[in-house]
Amino acid sequence: MELPATMQAIAIVEPGGPDVLRPQERPVPRPGPGQVLVEVAFAGVNRPDVLQRLGRYPPPPGASDIPGLEIAGTVVAAGAGAEAMAGQRVCALVTGGGYAEYCLAVADHCLPVPGSQPLAEAAALPETLFTVWHNVFERGWATEGETLLVHGGTSGIGTMAIKLGKLFGLTVIVTCGSEDKCDAARRLGADYAINYRTDDFVAAVKRISDGKGVELCLDMVAGEYTQRNLDSLGESGRLVTIAVLGGAQATINMAGLMVRRQTMTGSTLRGRSDAFKALLTDEIARNVWPHVEDGGLRPAMDRIFPFAQAASAHARMEAGEHVGKIVLQVR
Repeated sequence: MELPATMQAIAIVEPGGPDVLRPQERPVPRPGPGQVLVEVAFAGVNRPDVLQRLGRYPPPPGASDIPGLEIAGTVVAAGAGAEAMAGQRVCALVTGGGYAEYCLAVADHCLPVPGSQPLAEAAALPETLFTVWHNVFERGWATEGETLLVHGGTSGIGTMAIKLGKLFGLTVIVTCGSEDKCDAARRLGADYAINYRTDDFVAAVKRISDGKGVELCLDMVAGEYTQRNLDSLGESGRLVTIAVLGGAQATINMAGLMVRRQTMTGSTLRGRSDAFKALLTDEIARNVWPHVEDGGLRPAMDRIFPFAQAASAHARMEAGEHVGKIVLQVR
């Protein structure tokens, strides 16, 4: 297929509110060795996109300045070593460039989209699936029969943590900011949902766990939540932090952590090496993707916005009203 010279993309013209997202004409990128060019059908919208728009999360060196970390579509060109992927429907984790008609992806960071799965759903999978799998099951060592506490239970990360947790035999407790969101989280499979505006989540976790605490907490808040998270863990519990929406600084009781043999860790994904992401893709392909193929794992979908309404998609995310994933329809 002959590729056009230019494409439409949504660019960040300056740091600021949703209105700084503007359509721009950009050159269509060409794939290098080990890369594929995807004609994008849908692109996922994630919290890091909002932070990038605000000027707080610059793309790593060499990455596109166009926002968008996950896509789904059809491979229309391939570089050396990736030719066999031409014509395939794929979804991919990318370091940027997703809000565009065409996007480069590393071939080893792509997963095949089953024929029964809508591309909108496929685009809603990579960012949260890769993040939750790595942090809950690899860094957090989650094991069947354990209990997982997740903050932001109706966010994209939260809803994926519910679904993956239940798929792999975890009891899942989430916190949410309203009774409606608690109800939504329970409908998605959460075993318990705590309204953090009306209930102290530490006390609630202790009640639910008969005073033992949970084995694992996946946290996106940090700040003053950090000690409260440790207080919610039982002996040998693990705290995994993946965002600092409540602040990057925390004061904790190290003596308590030592006595209870607790572990703290955390990670970011965007800046990790291509080799690491390829290994992670392979592990997900072997352990999780069969559940996608048989319909056992589907993302929680909130709303699909037309490509030109990227600003409205960001406004919805910032308002905190969404349950599950927000997606842009590019084509």
